[in-house]
Amino acid sequence: MSKITMTTPLVEMDGDEMTRILWQMIKDELLIPFIDLKTEYYDLGLEERNRTDDQVTVESAKATMKYGVAVKCATITPNAARMTEYNLKEMWKSPNGTIRAMLDGTVFRAPIVVKGIEPNVKTWVKPITIARHAYGDVYKATEMKVAGPGKAELVFTAEDGTETRELIHEFKGAGVIQGQHNLDDSIESFAHSCFKYALDTKQDLWFATKDTISKKYDHTFKDIFQEIFDAQYKEAFEKAGITYFYTLIDDAVARVMKSEGGFIWACKNYDGDVMSDMISSAFGSLAMMTSVLVSPHGYYEYEAAHGTVQRHYYKHLKGEETSTNSVATIFAWTGALRKRGELDKLPALSEFADKLEAACIKTIESGKMTKDLALITTIENPTVLNSEGFIKAIREELEKTI
Repeated sequence: MSKITMTTPLVEMDGDEMTRILWQMIKDELLIPFIDLKTEYYDLGLEERNRTDDQVTVESAKATMKYGVAVKCATITPNAARMTEYNLKEMWKSPNGTIRAMLDGTVFRAPIVVKGIEPNVKTWVKPITIARHAYGDVYKATEMKVAGPGKAELVFTAEDGTETRELIHEFKGAGVIQGQHNLDDSIESFAHSCFKYALDTKQDLWFATKDTISKKYDHTFKDIFQEIFDAQYKEAFEKAGITYFYTLIDDAVARVMKSEGGFIWACKNYDGDVMSDMISSAFGSLAMMTSVLVSPHGYYEYEAAHGTVQRHYYKHLKGEETSTNSVATIFAWTGALRKRGELDKLPALSEFADKLEAACIKTIESGKMTKDLALITTIENPTVLNSEGFIKAIREELEKTI
């Protein structure tokens, strides 16, 4: 069988621990036998990030700007324990945070729906995609502990030296202060990414903040979204038969619990962080969640929504068998390959991505799955496979369609 030819490489960002092991298995079993795989490779494993003073992460983001499409393995964001374990020069920043900031993108996360893995919310019959703003708020906040009585103020000093002051609180005793910020440019990019992704996927778009309480900060998000929608996307949404809907975040939570799904839910940074985990857990598993960073500048970076599966990696190092779910990592590859096929007008590449995803779903629906899914499935007497066995079962299913 002749392999599918690629014309433009994907940017390949390798990662850490068990997902790094799965990464190579996926390439060896599911990709290289069928595709003349072209990638520009960057090792974002923690050792290499440490060796290069994290410059490798910056270079991988630049390469994504050059080629347009990247696929990323899960990576470690180090804490104090990792500093010791890996003998790090410093506590390097999250690679995802660095890449998101450079690409100026929005993260879209959606569950992979499979028969036999039923949502905890009985009304949900279609995936719910979370669009998370990937800049600012609590993630770039400045914090301060207050030891005793005193006055806290918010002060802005303009370039000409003019000061604007707002009282935060007159403290009578100990407390804590937090200062958040965001940027109009970043919010505008977030809005464009959401509207474009809704049009690309033909899904309704919800957006929610708490503008009734945060009358300047959150209201700015609401206003920017509405202005951009009215000026640039309203007509296109009407032609596509989809809607843009704004509501308060608490109302959105109440509505989503009674919805059937099938829409995009745009959230500010913190809300998106929390709600994406809620959605993934309610649909079954974080290992069954796709994630793509979409930049309004035309860059796409696909990854699994979960971490590096540290516990399984330590078992693997001891020579013990693991049953690690690789579906989200496989779907990161298929998402990137499909987009590469679309951009390069290579329908065979996009069709292969579709077939590989279908093979994953059919394998699970036939009762062959990893332990995490076997614990929650409604399929009777499932066959629990180890990490490698599951990937090989997917290959068997794939080969039936090629």
